[in-house]
Amino acid sequence: MGRLRILILGGTGEARLLAEALAARDDCDVLLSLAGRTEKPAVQPVQVRIGGFGGAMALADFLKAGSYGLLIDATHPFAERISKNAAVAAETAAVAAIALRRPEWQRLPGDRWREIQSIPAAIEALGQSPRHVFLATGRQGAHHAEAAPQHHYLIRSVDPVERPLRLANAEYILDRGPFTLESECTLLRQHHIDVIIAKNSGGTATYAKIESARLLGIEVMMVARAPTMVASVETVEAALAAIDHLFPPAMKRGV
Repeated sequence: MGRLRILILGGTGEARLLAEALAARDDCDVLLSLAGRTEKPAVQPVQVRIGGFGGAMALADFLKAGSYGLLIDATHPFAERISKNAAVAAETAAVAAIALRRPEWQRLPGDRWREIQSIPAAIEALGQSPRHVFLATGRQGAHHAEAAPQHHYLIRSVDPVERPLRLANAEYILDRGPFTLESECTLLRQHHIDVIIAKNSGGTATYAKIESARLLGIEVMMVARAPTMVASVETVEAALAAIDHLFPPAMKRGV
């Protein structure tokens, strides 16, 4: 059977750690695919491909042409279109697939969460009275705020919002986590934030805003994830175990 060829759809810290673990093995070849949306991506431990595939069918063709045996969707938990295309492509190409998704944040005592299904639903739920909103959903969802221009928005993203929003009261912050509890509390106080709109991304890099909201008694509109369409694991270790279950070492060595 020879060496297992693995395509990882990445862009997360977990994808990088998984690629690093697989790079240390001698029984597989790994290609890490990045969407190319981040202007300064981190250095990666394996061969990297930048850019989209052009849809599910094009990705299926790529998997077949490259004789890939496994597709790992380790994209951001809210990269829903990419994840859907990955699931369809894997099925079309008859390639095994798993998703690596870090655990969701869980509500703790003191949290004032309102579970919301989408960013537009969160914007609508703000109500008519002007509020000071920390929109911490990244640049791609920021334009939804234009539906409720009466509020004051603080918008934080890694890369700039692609065009300035048509809002009279919007401030932009370019920054990348991890963030500290102290800095997040200071930010929320300085901007008089009374509600945060956040995606339930999980992980530690951006959790400080959730801790800060708990400490300061600030409401959080928590946007829920869509369910995965393929078998899902929560850790790099679980992903490695799943790979060995799907492709036992003897099979990968061609024994």
